[in-house]
Amino acid sequence: MAATKLPPLSRRRALVGLAALASTSCRRRGSPSPPEPAPAAAEAAPPGWKELAFEPASGGEDPQRALLLAPAAAGAPPLLVALHGRGEAVRGVEVGARGWRDDYALDATLKRLLAPPLAPEDLGGMVTRERLAQLNASLRDHPYAGLCIATPFTPDLRDRSVEGAASFGRFVVERLLPRARAEGGCQAAREATGIDGVSLGGRLALLVGLSNPDVFGAIGALQPAVRASEAEMFSTLARRAMERHAVALRLVSSEADPFLPAIQAISDRLRQDGVAHELLIVPGPHDYAWNRGPGGVEMVLWHERVQRGLNPP
Repeated sequence: MAATKLPPLSRRRALVGLAALASTSCRRRGSPSPPEPAPAAAEAAPPGWKELAFEPASGGEDPQRALLLAPAAAGAPPLLVALHGRGEAVRGVEVGARGWRDDYALDATLKRLLAPPLAPEDLGGMVTRERLAQLNASLRDHPYAGLCIATPFTPDLRDRSVEGAASFGRFVVERLLPRARAEGGCQAAREATGIDGVSLGGRLALLVGLSNPDVFGAIGALQPAVRASEAEMFSTLARRAMERHAVALRLVSSEADPFLPAIQAISDRLRQDGVAHELLIVPGPHDYAWNRGPGGVEMVLWHERVQRGLNPP
């Protein structure tokens, strides 16, 4: 799929992005600053979220938590696993599981997708006129019909390799997905199952999703915390996944995302190796405001389109 790119970073935007990284979900030293309060529209969260508790499956594991949102819609909706960033990971299991709902204001995003057209302020002003038109055209042609969304606690793993993510991947595949489907009435087909995440969560979404292409038909990553030196690793993982099953794959970054150069390097290597994917670059920094704006809108709408067999905007 064709990439959508914006003009090169200015020095000022790059510096803004690097400063934002020090206080957001990817901060590597100390405790991250608490997020700014979510917008008022998200404070009165509508009913529908269910908290799921998971006891350790074996001796050395920690308890897990997740939230599950199952829309009141006819038929079985597709299922998206959405992973949060490091800012929530270091604040504990309970906070992490609620990250997309409480810190990233996902309820406000879903309300707006159900009542288009979207306005620039629905994406925090971080959207081009062309992209906003594309999003609204998609919603006009096919109204948003809802997703089951499961938001588990996303661990900040010491081992950042494919092997290091395997245990978390097993939890998602063997415990979270079956329970979400049973309790949320979600579809079980791989084509209707997706995984995505932001920053730390975007990295894990790639590792877990591409390691399990027989489970996930759609894999996305928002501003994933990756390194340019890992381009070969991610491309090899993606090639092997595509050899087993065709997967819809998308990388999303922003103009002032400090990870943008690494994400572009991975996209370049994927393209060089013939791995079909989309790279989308939108305005904005790497912070909570972006998660509540372009991050949530792009993630939810892309997966809902792809997992229902529709063309994404």
